[in-house]
Amino acid sequence: MAGAAPIVLLEEVVKVYRLGDVDVPALRGVSISVAAGEFVAIMGASGSGKSTLMNIIGCLDRPTSGRYALAGQEVAGLSKGRLAELRNRTLGFVFQNFNLLPRTDALDNVELPLVYGGVHGRERRERAREALEQVGLGGRLHHHPNQLSGGQQQRVAIARALVGRPKLLLADEPTGNLDSRTSVEVIALLQSLGRSGLTVLLVTHEPDIARHAERVVVVRDGRVQSDERRVPVPAVPLEAEEAAP
Repeated sequence: MAGAAPIVLLEEVVKVYRLGDVDVPALRGVSISVAAGEFVAIMGASGSGKSTLMNIIGCLDRPTSGRYALAGQEVAGLSKGRLAELRNRTLGFVFQNFNLLPRTDALDNVELPLVYGGVHGRERRERAREALEQVGLGGRLHHHPNQLSGGQQQRVAIARALVGRPKLLLADEPTGNLDSRTSVEVIALLQSLGRSGLTVLLVTHEPDIARHAERVVVVRDGRVQSDERRVPVPAVPLEAEEAAP
């Protein structure tokens, strides 16, 4: 909709960590605006500031100075409770490590955020099932993590991020523990989610992963070095060889 507020808006964001008597700047005046429905890759080497930037966008850390608004809501000054509420209704997180409960099946793993959110049993079950079907795991509802491949485990983690119906999916090195073939499958899923209207923010240090995004922001030494829009390379997975149930 014309004139809609960006889902992510950072203006001159600075983050300084205090280590003993030394101030260590992690971000040095970062300004980024992300519109709803964009698929953006944030690239940078280790120590570039990209992880700090992701933590601030994810409301897991606060800027030392500067302005941050998430889905039109100014973050500065929010209490911890209000910040958690904004995070829970707006964001979904996917990490390099799948962080699945090993003795719990896929359906229960995906339900977990809804348990904490106070959603009742039948609705929880239905939404978890829908999320797993959305990521192509409708036939693996009752498989435990050790019965799933790495790519399938990451898809369960993505379903868990989607079950809360977020506006923004934050994916921090989601292919870091996957082989190249499985990485393409996961990126193809993220591209599909982006085409469906979900905003996707992908943190990576790999150019081969970033090329699948429609916009690439490169962070270096705590600053935005470049911010370019491009035609994304479609992620086309090889024909999946489904493991026997």
